[in-house]
Amino acid sequence: MLTNDLDFRLEPRLKELYEQHKIRAQKIDWGYHEFLPWDKGMDFKRVPWDERQVTLPSGVITAIETALLTEVNLPWFTTYLSATFKGSLSVITDFIHTWTSEEDQHSNLLETYLLLTRSVNPKRLHELRKSVVEGGFEPDFHTPIEAMTYTTLQELATMVFYNNVAKVASKHDPDLATLLRRLAKD
Repeated sequence: MLTNDLDFRLEPRLKELYEQHKIRAQKIDWGYHEFLPWDKGMDFKRVPWDERQVTLPSGVITAIETALLTEVNLPWFTTYLSATFKGSLSVITDFIHTWTSEEDQHSNLLETYLLLTRSVNPKRLHELRKSVVEGGFEPDFHTPIEAMTYTTLQELATMVFYNNVAKVASKHDPDLATLLRRLAKD
């Protein structure tokens, strides 16, 4: 429980930072539907998936799948954060809820992009997603400070990852590069 690890004198500053985040987020509020190439979509029942439909290099697809599967673990990670910070400052709980909403949007965007552009076998993607969620999340860290540190580093690494994949993807699909840069801003 964070109440033992965090100086409550930080609460006003944390509230201020959270309010700043919400204001910035509101100014750039977006829906994932704005970044998807809907014109590429086809019904999988009428036009079954075929690997010849794939237009992206395998390395880019693997990178997008990796990002998606990281985002897919959201239920477990949110549960972990909620339990870790239970009884803590209310601003931390509020931030966890906001962060969860943003991460869920990322997951939806990545999965819809992969399916819409037929970049992956939809059955295989479903199996991968299910496997990751069924695998759960067992962190190697146990204190709230470790959880905060891990989450901060993970978010920074994800931002760098999205920007780097966007550079490579821009040669093959400008829509994907734009989408990834948008995710990096969150």
